[in-house]
Amino acid sequence: MILVLNLNASVDKRYELDDLIKGKVMRACSVENTPGGKGIHVANVASILGCDCMTTGFFGGKNGEFIKDQLMERGIKQDFVMVEGMTRECLAFITKDKMQTEVLEPGPAILQAEQELFLNKYAMLLEKADLVVGSGSLPLDVPLDFYQKLINKANFLHKPFLLDTSGEAFRLGIEAKPFMIKPNRDEVEALTGRKINSLEDALREIKCFQERGIALVVISLGSEGSVVGWENTYYHITFPAVEAINPVGSGDAYVAGIAAGLEKGAAMKDVLALASACGTANAMEAESGFVRKEKVEELYNFVCVEEINS
Repeated sequence: MILVLNLNASVDKRYELDDLIKGKVMRACSVENTPGGKGIHVANVASILGCDCMTTGFFGGKNGEFIKDQLMERGIKQDFVMVEGMTRECLAFITKDKMQTEVLEPGPAILQAEQELFLNKYAMLLEKADLVVGSGSLPLDVPLDFYQKLINKANFLHKPFLLDTSGEAFRLGIEAKPFMIKPNRDEVEALTGRKINSLEDALREIKCFQERGIALVVISLGSEGSVVGWENTYYHITFPAVEAINPVGSGDAYVAGIAAGLEKGAAMKDVLALASACGTANAMEAESGFVRKEKVEELYNFVCVEEINS
């Protein structure tokens, strides 16, 4: 079972507009509400790929109930802690020129008692998990070392932990030596203060992370693909050019592909090809954190996983 943590879930509201002008009244052409948050995107894609997946975190208010109902409809197993605060909303405004503007709420403040309830639930779910994915930001009042604590608990039970977050939560999280991290170029540069201008620069950073005890390191380079370090082998993964409709959630779909491939015991090159196919397939859909299985299978055959000299 893949255990997916989404500590700061959201209702994703997608508005399509002709234009977005500051200070004016704008009317939406269409509105779509979907369950969101990076972890929920991961769970959705992993479930579509046929994985046994359980998601947990914090839910609150009507927004939490909406997400809960949506996950039930999609057949995604869930076990969330209900909190006093309201689960946040994340707004995306898409105009005719395909530009997307996002407004992300911070999320509810989580009481200490609610955090303790979650930690108890996590300990029980962890016993049944084969691997853990921790994705997304932390809600208000949750300490920045929270992921670090969750990784330590997983490591104690020898359960691989895939970490996908940013900022201080990421910096503290990697100190606990998660099995995998997936920062993008900007996140690595912000952490290290060093620029990544080439594959060689990315390889340098990957080796630094591996020296800190992280087994699988993926650095996303956007349209240039990704660079991956696994054991003593390094890969450059590129994918076919497609017409992107909505790239939001592609990183989450990539992580879902990694988790799915690992759970199935696939060879690392196949894991990476699946992940890249998932990320690309997500970009071809209007909904964030969603893929069509047949499209993933089609794209899989066009992903290039090239071993590079270290």
